[in-house]
Amino acid sequence: MCSAHVSSMPVAEHILLESDFHQVPDVRAARKVHARITFRSRLRRRFTQLEIIDYYYLSVRACSRSSSLEYVLDLRFVGTPRVSRHIAWRWITASLLLLALTCGIMQLGSLAPQWWQRFSLPLCAAVTGAWAVATLLAAYRTTETVMLLSSVGAARLLDCTGGLGTVRGLRRFMAKVAAHVQLAAAARRTTRAAQLRDEMREHVRLKQIGVLPDPEYESAKARILGRHSTGQKSSG
Repeated sequence: MCSAHVSSMPVAEHILLESDFHQVPDVRAARKVHARITFRSRLRRRFTQLEIIDYYYLSVRACSRSSSLEYVLDLRFVGTPRVSRHIAWRWITASLLLLALTCGIMQLGSLAPQWWQRFSLPLCAAVTGAWAVATLLAAYRTTETVMLLSSVGAARLLDCTGGLGTVRGLRRFMAKVAAHVQLAAAARRTTRAAQLRDEMREHVRLKQIGVLPDPEYESAKARILGRHSTGQKSSG
């Protein structure tokens, strides 16, 4: 690139200017689709469709109540998929306790004093309603999250959260993504410095299309620049 451009941009991003241009395929113009999954979460009103396309790319179509986004990830700059699980133990415990209390109230029945029998029905109905709410919250907050982070910048590129049952198929799909990430690793640049510059360019692209918010981008940029500087000192 022209050296005049270097003086007009922050020095911290100079590594971006040395990188070769690499065209990412359009999300709707894939030549080959290797695998596809549609992930719906009715409880959270989210829709996500993922496709592994043209060997080295992952297309993402994500819709929620507040946003809609379509983009393509270059798997050369993606780390191995991560899966985390959150179990809502407090709400599960509350649900079990309320269920036990409901059963206890019902078993008392005619054995209870007369004054208790007058209040037992509305009390049982209230406890049953509380049990239903606690059970619903336990189901809603017991989740599994599948994440994709950039390999060096550690920026969050994809985050799919759903119930334990709904994410099961997504986990199998992510195993295929992991295989294509390994395949894409063979297409990386031969030197570490060049690979870091290419990943920096990828982060800029994702920021421009609205995938990476500014704080996430700045954190990733700092990690990449730090690794780049460390590599230069080591080679020197």
